[in-house]
Amino acid sequence: MTTIRFGTIVGLVLGSIWVFAGFLSALLVAVLAVIGAVIAAVVTGRVDLAEYLGHQHD
Repeated sequence: MTTIRFGTIVGLVLGSIWVFAGFLSALLVAVLAVIGAVIAAVVTGRVDLAEYLGHQHD
């Protein structure tokens, strides 16, 4: 899936949530999606939190 297609789908989903449940619900879904993406990136090894937390790698 391309980045443009993914962004379009995310926009459509958030727009639909906004229409049916309100702005705060859409904002909550967006924040939780970002948190989930960060967790997935850490678990898969795409992001290394050690450098952000002050730990040194050997």
